Amino acid sequence: MSVSYLLICLLLAFSSALGLQRLTPGSSMAVEDMNQLLVSPNGTFSSGFYRVGNNSYCFSIWFTNSFDKTVVWMANRDKPVNGQQSKLTLNVDSNLVLTDADGSAVWSTDTVADGYFELQLLESGNLVVTNGTENFIWQSFDFPTDTLLPGQRFLKTSTLVSMRSRGTYLSGFYDFKFNDYNVLNLLYNGPSLSGIYWPDTMVTVFVNGRSPYNSSRIAILNDMGGFESSDKFKFNATDYGIGPRRRLTIDYDGVLRLYSLDESTGNWTISWLPSGARIDACMVHGLCGEFGICEYDPLPACTCPPGFIRNDPSDWTKGCRPPFNLTCDSKEVDFIALPNTDFFGHDWDFKQDFSLEMCRNLCLSSCECTGFGYALDGTGQCYPKMALRNGYRKPDTAVLMFIKATKGEESMGEQRHSNDLKLLDCSASQIVMGSDHVFAKESNKFRYMGLLVGVVVAVGISELVFVGFGWWNVFRKRVNEELVNMGYIVLAMGFKRFSYAELKRATKNFKQEIGNGGFGTVFKGELDDGRVVAVKRLDGVLQGDAEFWAEVSIIGKINHKNLVKLWGFCAEKRHKMLVYEYVENGSLDKLLFSDSFEVLGLEQRYEIAVGTAKGLSYLHEECLEWVLHCDVKPQNILLDEALEPKVADFGMSKLFREINESGFSKVRGTRGYLAPEWMMNLKIDAKADVYSYGIVVLELISGKNASSFQSSTITKNGEGTDMVRWIMKSTGKNDVKKVMDPRLKVEDAQNIKKIEILLKVALLCVREDRNTRPAMSRVVELLTGYEE
Repeated sequence: MSVSYLLICLLLAFSSALGLQRLTPGSSMAVEDMNQLLVSPNGTFSSGFYRVGNNSYCFSIWFTNSFDKTVVWMANRDKPVNGQQSKLTLNVDSNLVLTDADGSAVWSTDTVADGYFELQLLESGNLVVTNGTENFIWQSFDFPTDTLLPGQRFLKTSTLVSMRSRGTYLSGFYDFKFNDYNVLNLLYNGPSLSGIYWPDTMVTVFVNGRSPYNSSRIAILNDMGGFESSDKFKFNATDYGIGPRRRLTIDYDGVLRLYSLDESTGNWTISWLPSGARIDACMVHGLCGEFGICEYDPLPACTCPPGFIRNDPSDWTKGCRPPFNLTCDSKEVDFIALPNTDFFGHDWDFKQDFSLEMCRNLCLSSCECTGFGYALDGTGQCYPKMALRNGYRKPDTAVLMFIKATKGEESMGEQRHSNDLKLLDCSASQIVMGSDHVFAKESNKFRYMGLLVGVVVAVGISELVFVGFGWWNVFRKRVNEELVNMGYIVLAMGFKRFSYAELKRATKNFKQEIGNGGFGTVFKGELDDGRVVAVKRLDGVLQGDAEFWAEVSIIGKINHKNLVKLWGFCAEKRHKMLVYEYVENGSLDKLLFSDSFEVLGLEQRYEIAVGTAKGLSYLHEECLEWVLHCDVKPQNILLDEALEPKVADFGMSKLFREINESGFSKVRGTRGYLAPEWMMNLKIDAKADVYSYGIVVLELISGKNASSFQSSTITKNGEGTDMVRWIMKSTGKNDVKKVMDPRLKVEDAQNIKKIEILLKVALLCVREDRNTRPAMSRVVELLTGYEE
């Protein structure tokens, strides 16, 4: 008898934990009963009253197994109800009504139906009033908030609206919807202005890969992690396939992201961010408000112009204000200069071939002008502004911004904090990027002092965190992981911190070695979510966890189709590892120098040269943290399933500092690919990578390994020679066939011309005088210009 009673009690407890399966006509759910939930058949989703304030609630749907009960839908996000006497009722006429404590209706479905019906939460996350057929009387999928779930159709009437801020569920200012031209876009819809910020409105719809001709305006995210829209916009999750639960959300910062759930930890990882027409966080409109400037430090952050005052310390969208009143008297007006800064839009005029003085006078002549931007690319472009909104500061912004101020206030420009970028360098010695870019030069003394201060601060913060949470030993590991995964690092960059145990399990105790180089050994692995990864176990990293984390965070922000993507890292005492995407065909040297593989054709070699150049050009000139590679060689060029090249191991030298007595770093790189300046103990700039790239192109042409020349090729006088001298000697009369890989068997004039182009570009890159070598962006122009 007691056993039967125990079983009954267990069944009742289990049933209560599962929640309700349905709500029948005339039944209600009360806000006071927090255990009264609607639960989907397999328990993936739960629905009930969700607390959004001290005593305020919204009727919501959330992921049951997510760490913070991630909400995917809310009925009354802008009208929360009281924590007492509020209830959700399914009336006998099928109308679902949410009432507040005073009995007033806050929200309803406004439906009327006869016959039998009930309220159910489906396994898809769709809350439905159903009569037992597939034609629902009402469904939440027709009224999304900020999230789209797999299988949920996104229609011409649908709009995703962001949260107001982190933890504030009120409707925010960012929308995702179809515009009147049948194209999906992201829109800032603020209190005083609105504007599309994605896709780039300065580029035509067709260049963005979209089509305005299909007026059906429908899009859908499928169960595999693929998204497809009637305007031809589509993408796949990085973990594409059946497996993790996913959600497509427009976050409070205005960026659209696809997330995948790790149900073992309850944490989310980003499995897609817009690329190509990529959303730069600082290009999102309204982020920093009027006069506000968005910059990377190293993560996206808002600042005011020098001397300006923040309007609301708790809300950056309200922007900044000047501490002075502007006058129309040009004699009383001067300007605050802000380098590498621009304010998007709000131009009241545009002039070209203007001098800086002419542009200044044009702005002074109008009371409507609040400032002007002047292009530093030699075109003399002048942009007077009626309003200063959507400001951003980036090192590649070739614009000098001037903000109007009253005389005497312009000296505030000298008070601005330093915005010099922290470079990923090849050594701890000073590095310059060549004549194309100018940086403020810092001494090693101040660099090391800054590093020391940074480490001390990081250690101090870490100690405070551990002291504060010391009593919470049971949950400490999960809290630390959550802080990493839910922080702005994940939002902005999409990478996570892995535990050593996770990576040991993923690689089956580091069983399958797939590579070995100067920085460590690479192992193939599979994460718990099914993603195949390459785990690089680093050797010789002396940095502490905090410093290593900071350096890796910078590398993790870099994203380009011709660069291997960093998905995460591990930093547990002596265990320092990097987790990369797995690239199917391995490194270029395995295909180029081995007879056991199919020979690479000329077209493939040409595309590898172009793609590698694009990746290096991005590192040198385009990404937010300009990077020197310092070890460009075929072993660090990986090929995916389509033989698209991806440059690997960039930024490694930031993690491995080796200084000799003279203050310069020890020689990095591989013999045969090193630029002459390495041997001359000169400071290294981007042209060293250009030289190494040139050697790689010579290898693509000849099929020979540059490293072998150092030891095996002997001249008449017994001295060693290198690949460059051999190429120059063998092509004295421009006969490329003498140095061309005999396996190519190229005969027609068009293909011979391609070989000649590759050879000419390579020889430009390997000139001894680095000042005469082209920048990588110029190399891209030369190669792609020929293709066009």
